[in-house]
This record gives sequence, structure tokens and C-alpha cells, in this order.
Amino acid sequence: MTADLGAASRELRVDAFLLAGQFPGAGHGDTLRTAVTYAQAAEQAGFDGVWLAEHHFVTYGTCPSAVAMAGFVLGRTSRLRVGTAAANLSNRHPVALAEEAALLDAVSGGRFDLGVARGGPWADLEVFGTGLDRYTLDGFAEALGVLLATLSGAGTVRGDEARFRFRDVPVVPRPPRALPVWVAATSPSTVDLAAGRGLPLLLGVHETDVGKADLIRRHAQRGAEHVSAHLAYVADTTAQAEDVLRATLPGWLARAAEHVRIDGTTTTRNLADYVEHLLAIHPIGPPDRCVQLLTGTLTGTGVRRVLLMVEAGGTPERTIRNIERLGAEVLPALRAA
Repeated sequence: MTADLGAASRELRVDAFLLAGQFPGAGHGDTLRTAVTYAQAAEQAGFDGVWLAEHHFVTYGTCPSAVAMAGFVLGRTSRLRVGTAAANLSNRHPVALAEEAALLDAVSGGRFDLGVARGGPWADLEVFGTGLDRYTLDGFAEALGVLLATLSGAGTVRGDEARFRFRDVPVVPRPPRALPVWVAATSPSTVDLAAGRGLPLLLGVHETDVGKADLIRRHAQRGAEHVSAHLAYVADTTAQAEDVLRATLPGWLARAAEHVRIDGTTTTRNLADYVEHLLAIHPIGPPDRCVQLLTGTLTGTGVRRVLLMVEAGGTPERTIRNIERLGAEVLPALRAA
């Protein structure tokens, strides 16, 4: 069933999604510098934008500040929109994050997109001093409200929330308009919060098209510019793509277990099953199959903006080649379709 979200009236955008994941043989600095070259390659290949992930204290993603990384990528590119998927609002003061977003919007000529996440109950909350209270849905909702007020285009902002009380202060730099914000959502409660604020969703790679369509229907905001993330890897055959990813993905995904909860526990996942799940639902294989699967996503969910996670090949050479093939062999056919 096609999602009735008015998608036909909106332009299709295809962006790259970079986690800056550490693979064997690369150090942290090498990984981050290489991620910048991936963004530049994406611009050259014809992608519309790049979104950057944020993680703390893990090598699954070595970028601890998607906003800082976005500033650097904006300076190294001229056309791409650059977004955060997503900045962890539970770790940050919302006014400080809003100021940085307004700064990047100003210096880039409006090329910056801010996506925020509630995150998880990780040790980050202890390290940065915000605590579990900020991770609760109420805490996230209050922070989101202050963030939106600061980015509204108003000349001043005041904190009247239980967790954020401060005097009326000028917003500097003041956005010339209300800046858009996306919310990373994996749960119905977060979807409801985003819908109540009129904010579009960032939908993750773990979810199927059916699951994403369900979340979008729950959101029920016609015409919202939701963004759907997908693992993407182009090869001459599906078997070739799967062989590469079965060799690289388990080691990379295992590093997500480096996340430590604030109570000291860690997460576990059946990696073999998860890898097979990703291979089954995402655009992996020859270009025509990638186009077919992505077209199915567009039709089934109504989204008009997709993020393609391009780094799963595990080496810079494979990733650059993947970006080039996506740009030359997938994007034009997808836009035509």
C-alpha cells in the first residue's frame, strides 16, 4: 500500500550517511579524516547531502560531535547539505546546541540540517552530567521545546521548564527563519512527541519498510519530510555484495556493544541474524536491484529523502568505489523512476 503523505509534490533527495566507523588497520584520526573524503566523494558523485552520526566512547562510530564534524564537512564542500543523524540532545544543553546549529546555518548559507536524538541510557549521561532524568521522555520533551524556541527566529529565549530555568536572553546568532529539526525515532512515544511538535522523523536502518510506514502513519503529519536510512552497497551481483558484507559487518556491528549503560550493563545482539536481516531489506547488489528496493521504499512509505549508509565495505577503496557506483548507476535511475 502506498503511504498517503503527499510525496509526489516533493523533490526526491538522496544523501549519504556516514558513521565514521573504525575498521581493522585504521586509527581514530585516520577514520575521521577518511570520513571527510567520503563526504567529498559523495558531493562529486552527485549525492544531495551527507548526514553524520554521533557516538561517544565507542569505535562503532568514532565521531563524538556530529555538529563539529558537520562544520568541517561544510567547509570542505560547496554544494552538499550536511546534517546530523543525530546529535544527542540528552547530553547537551539545548540552547548551546541551538546556537551551534544557527552558526552553521549562517556560515554555510543555509546548508545545515539538524537532527536530534534522545539517545540511550548510556554512561554518556553520567560523564556529561545530565543524568538519567534528561533521558526520560519528559526530559527529552523539555529539552526539545527549549531547542525549538531558540531556533524559532525569535530575538530572545527564556527557560520556563522544570529542568531549564533561565532569564530571558538574546539569541545570537539569530536565525533569519525557524530552522528545521528532525527527530530520530524508534519508539511510538518518540514518534508521538515529534508529531506533537510538527517535526519530521529520522528512521533507522534496522526497521523494515512496513515498520517505517507504520511509524509514519502514526505520526500522521501530511507532507512531513521524513528521512529513511538504508544500508547500501553496489556490486555486480547480489552474491558478491553479500559475501563482502558478511565478512565486514559482524566485526563492525559488534562494536556497538561497546556502549555501556549508566548502570554498568552492556547490550547484546545475535549478530548473524541481524546481518541477514539487513542484507534482506536493504539495497545491496547490482544497481537495478538497488533501484528496485529503494523505489519500493519510496512507494511504500511516502518518504522523499533517503540516507544511504555507504561505509560497510570495510576499506576506503571499497567505500569510495561504492559511493561512485551509487552516484553513477543508482541515483540517476532512482530519480528517473
